[in-house]
Formats: sequence, C-alpha cells, structure tokens
Amino acid sequence: MTLLWRKARLIAHLLYGMLVVALRFSRAPAAVRMELNRAWSRKMLRLCGLTLVVHNDAARLDAGALVVSNHVSWIDIYVINAWRPTPFVSKAEVQRWPVVGWLARQLDTVFIEREKRSDAKRITHELAGRLGRGELMCVFPEGTTSDGLSLKPFHSNLFQAAVSAGCPVQPICLMYTDAKGRQTVAPAYIDDVSLAESLDALLRAGPITAHVYVGEAIDAGLDRRALAARAEAQVRGALDEMKDNRPVVLPGEVANSGATSWGDAADPSEVGRLPPAG
Repeated sequence: MTLLWRKARLIAHLLYGMLVVALRFSRAPAAVRMELNRAWSRKMLRLCGLTLVVHNDAARLDAGALVVSNHVSWIDIYVINAWRPTPFVSKAEVQRWPVVGWLARQLDTVFIEREKRSDAKRITHELAGRLGRGELMCVFPEGTTSDGLSLKPFHSNLFQAAVSAGCPVQPICLMYTDAKGRQTVAPAYIDDVSLAESLDALLRAGPITAHVYVGEAIDAGLDRRALAARAEAQVRGALDEMKDNRPVVLPGEVANSGATSWGDAADPSEVGRLPPAG
C-alpha cells in the first residue's frame, strides 16, 4: 500500500470522525460517546500501523482522576483514547490544526497558552472543577514532547488541580517499539519536525506497538510538588521496566508480560463488538 493511499485513508477517517461527532455526539449518552471515541481511535492507530498493548490495566481509574503521562507524539492522544477515552489539556495551537483541531474542541479538550504563565491558573481552576464533578482529565506535565527514550522533569503547576479537587493522580507511561520489540523514536514529534514530516516518519516506520503502562493511583493528600515528584518517579520507573522487558509483540498477539493487546481497531459502527478495555 503506497504512502499516498495510506494518507488518503487517514484523511477519510478524520472526516468520518467529524461526521460522527457532528451527527451523533450531542444526542448520545456519555457511555456511547466514550465507545465511539475509543473505536474511532483504535482504527486511527491501525491506519497508522500501530498495535495497542496495555500493561497493568487493573489499576485503571475510570472517574475523578488526573491522568498524567509522558509525551512523545501527537499520536499519544489517540493511543490514550484507544485505551480509555479521556479529555486532554493541549497546547493552544492544536485548535488551529485542520480537522484535528475541530475534533479536539468537540471532545472537551482544554487549551492552554503555555507562553502565558497566568493561563496556568485559569486552567488549574477549570480542571479542579471538572475533576470535582467526577470527570477524568489528562495532562502531559513534561510540557513538551521528547524522543521517548528518557523522561523530562514534570512541571507541578497543573497538579494543583488534583490537590484542590481532592482527587487522585494516575500516572501512565507511553512507549513505542518496532516489530522486533526494540524501542523506536519513529513516532516522536520533536524539534523542528512538522506535523506532515512526523506523519510520514510514522507511516514509513512499519509495524509499531504502542505500550501503555497504567501506574498505581497516588492519593491527592500531598502538595503539588510532592505529587509531581511521585508521579514522575512512577512514570520513569515504568519506562525503565518496559525497556528492560521489551516483549516482541506482533499485531493480534498478547505480550508475555500479562498485557492486553488489541491488534485490530473496530469501526465506530462495531462498538458493540469491541473487546473490554481491561
């Protein structure tokens, strides 16, 4: 399959997602919206040549938690949504991206102007309110993407939302491996790489496995700096563990580490036949 044809299929899938959101989301119950999002995201991964593997999913929280993750690529959002759909805090420029920005706005993304220090207070207040209502929110506390080989320090500002709401923090760790189980930087969206160049690199890389390691929840009875430090330590530990135990996971197989694997993502119309996320 040519690169051009694969891009055409991705564009068609993005447009289909817009149609589903425009016609079905406003009328659908929350559980149905979640499954539509999960199914669409899983197919997005498949079209990009990715297989999802989830480790330690028994630790997953499904409500009232601040999810924090390392950040490698724009594809991270679809990996997390394919696991367990969660609204995100995203940099403001994403809302100006064609199609993707519109979808992000419809899926309750909170946009932050990173250059404005005062914007962090506004976002923290909004996050605390949503967490207090039992919602999930996901942030990338490194503040930027990395190549995924190591972890950048976690900024503590947005952890204040969990402290204010009295909600737990759930760390998760993302890692990408090639068909031989070796960690790959192909998905990395870093430096001066454009979105188009990043997509090309991802599509040319061949089969990739996206690993999601679900960390144990951290109680919010700490100050924000202590919360950030503990979350960073968990994510760093999970990354090191996955590096040391890189399983060779091919599409449709299950990792030897007790992980759950979904090789084929379903269409939104097949929501009822999706395997459980856990």
